[in-house]
Amino acid sequence: MARARKPSRRRDRRTHRSRLAAACAAVLALSATALAGTPAAAAGKPRGHDVSSHQKNVDWEAGRAEGARFVYVKATESHTYRNPYYAQQYDGSRAAGLVRGAYHFALPDRSSGRAQAAFFVRNGGGWRPDGWTLPPALDIEYNPYSEKHKCYGLPKAAMTSWIRAFSDEVRRLTGRRPVIYTTTHWWSTCTGSSRAFAGDHALWVARYDASSPGTLPSGWRAWTFWQYDNAGSLPGDQNLFNGSLTQLKRFARGR
Repeated sequence: MARARKPSRRRDRRTHRSRLAAACAAVLALSATALAGTPAAAAGKPRGHDVSSHQKNVDWEAGRAEGARFVYVKATESHTYRNPYYAQQYDGSRAAGLVRGAYHFALPDRSSGRAQAAFFVRNGGGWRPDGWTLPPALDIEYNPYSEKHKCYGLPKAAMTSWIRAFSDEVRRLTGRRPVIYTTTHWWSTCTGSSRAFAGDHALWVARYDASSPGTLPSGWRAWTFWQYDNAGSLPGDQNLFNGSLTQLKRFARGR
């Protein structure tokens, strides 16, 4: 999901000015590339983004002016971490008129799916059928903390069971199945291309630098959200909803 970068400082004033000019040019080039890279599939579809603590206090009015219509906000990770900016991001986005939802970053090697789901729902991962609250989302991807254990050390069947336990607990507590965020490559590698979730879970697929989401994870015939870039005109990652704004609000209501 979203990442942050911190600029460095230089004492030499001429070097600083030179580097600043180069940095500004690079930012402009990056912005132009991001805008130019918006897929053709974006035409007529609501644009959105996802944010975490990396984005800190977000200017939601500016984001809406740039075209944002929905957002997913990171609430929790594993069974111990809570986003310290969650309230500003979740409540602020709603106040600005965005449809918003919460997501959980899974670490399946730290605790059970049921435990992480319960922690998530207690700390922002709830849902209500008001047309403004997206269903809870599970962010399941390669382990960012270990190159050796990319699938968190879990066999494919155990990973599938972990996701099922998480989903069952979220549904028990909120009444909705979670949206599943993943990549086709991760799904194939870590679940063995399980088809067990496509029938009752919306898909949030990640695929960058492409004109379409491409081949979807096994079982899914359509995507609900597509994360098409990790930078652009909106804070955080860039997303599309596969439908109209009316359909987005209907999806949020659970219909």
